[in-house]
Formats: sequence, C-alpha cells, structure tokens
Amino acid sequence: MKFIVDSQLPFALAKYIQEKGFDVLHTSALPNKEYTTDNEIREISVREDRIVISKDSDFLDSFYIKGIPPKLLLVATGNINNKELLNLFDLNIGKIIELFINYSLVEINNNEIIGHE
Repeated sequence: MKFIVDSQLPFALAKYIQEKGFDVLHTSALPNKEYTTDNEIREISVREDRIVISKDSDFLDSFYIKGIPPKLLLVATGNINNKELLNLFDLNIGKIIELFINYSLVEINNNEIIGHE
C-alpha cells in the first residue's frame, strides 16, 4: 500500500507510516510543498495508486462525486496534538490497513475506525 499525506497533517505521521514499512509521501516533500493543491494530490493519488490521508472534507466530496481520489483515509479527529494523533495511528494501523482491503473510504476519529461503502 502507498499513501500520500496532506499538508495539514504532520510530517511525523508520514514518517511513522514509513517506519511501518509503507511507501508514503508527505506534501512537504513535493515541489510545491505545503502549497501543493488538492488537484495535484488527487492526480498523484491516481497516477501512483496512493491512498490520500487528509482532514480536508474537499477530498471526501470529490471521492463521492468524482471517485477521486480512488482511496481516502479521512482523519476526523478534530484538533488533537501530534502525539495523540500518532498514538491513535499506532493503536489502529493494523485495522486501517485491513479495512482498505474491502473499503475505499476509511474514516478514523477519536473513538473508532469506520469503513464506508
């Protein structure tokens, strides 16, 4: 599985996912860095078969309306600190990966992880 992490999420999240053995990009590593547009992220997700990880509801809208990105991990935690976010991923990375076997949209919040049809 390959991922691309949107700019409003920390680089530390991309690093954590990479340490778990996955191919991951953070927008800070792209030419336009934090100014990488949502459309550029969508294009990369399609071209490189990457799951978009974002808090941005615009990706949810385009997922439902256009089917792009093809796979989305929506982070719906509200404002939590980086340590809490990384801990949430650490506790749930296995379930997240498992859900992407059957679902194209996975949502993680402070209490649960949900696979959406």
